[in-house]
Amino acid sequence: MTTLEAVILGVVEGLTEFLPISSTGHLILVSNLLGIQQTEQHKAFEVSIQLGSILAVVFLYFKKFLDTNLMKRILIAFIPTGILGFVLYKIIKSLFNPYIVVFMLVFGGLLLILIELYHKNKSYDINSIYEVPYQKAFLIGVFQSLAMIPGTSRSGATIVGGLLLGLNRKTAAEFSFMLAVPTMFMATFYDVYKNHSNFNLSDWENLIVGFVVAFVSALFSIKWLLKFISNHSFIPFGIYRIVLGILYYFIVLR
Repeated sequence: MTTLEAVILGVVEGLTEFLPISSTGHLILVSNLLGIQQTEQHKAFEVSIQLGSILAVVFLYFKKFLDTNLMKRILIAFIPTGILGFVLYKIIKSLFNPYIVVFMLVFGGLLLILIELYHKNKSYDINSIYEVPYQKAFLIGVFQSLAMIPGTSRSGATIVGGLLLGLNRKTAAEFSFMLAVPTMFMATFYDVYKNHSNFNLSDWENLIVGFVVAFVSALFSIKWLLKFISNHSFIPFGIYRIVLGILYYFIVLR
């Protein structure tokens, strides 16, 4: 992988990590377009540069991470993914292929549209991340664990879970942002630990480039999403997922 390819993947990661369109899925599809094989090193790269996006959340929400009660909710929500991710690590890695991503993009897009239509005129009970009950925090974590299948979208799964559990759009999005921090930190740490011996100098250099680019891109993505959902639903993202999945299948995979 070249430095330019690392930059491209860093931009893709940063812009898509917090949108309900699957950053991992986009990284797999773009890597396929660039002709980059899904080796164990590259899979580790795709997971690891996500930490750059996650640090953008820490940068923007630093004060909220100092709130003990809020962090308890975040850690409780992390439990399902933390356990299942460790137990199912090899199975999850075996799913990193474009065909599964395309299917999950379309399926997830349909689900996102249906849920938004169902909740169109619904009033929400929880309007702040500080109000999320511990039980609902755990259930949002269960939804997040479904996103271990590439193409599902971690943010999409947690936002949908939040909406179904009574969180308004902004609260669901912000809780998803913060839950990403322990989730992706542990995923990155574990992936690098499992694959560090396979990395050469150029791999580490590309990892640093992708990490930095993802951080900068994610800052813009987070601010844009919060502004967008203040006046719009998530339906456009659902339509985008479906169109992308269908086009990629018929143009690239067939």
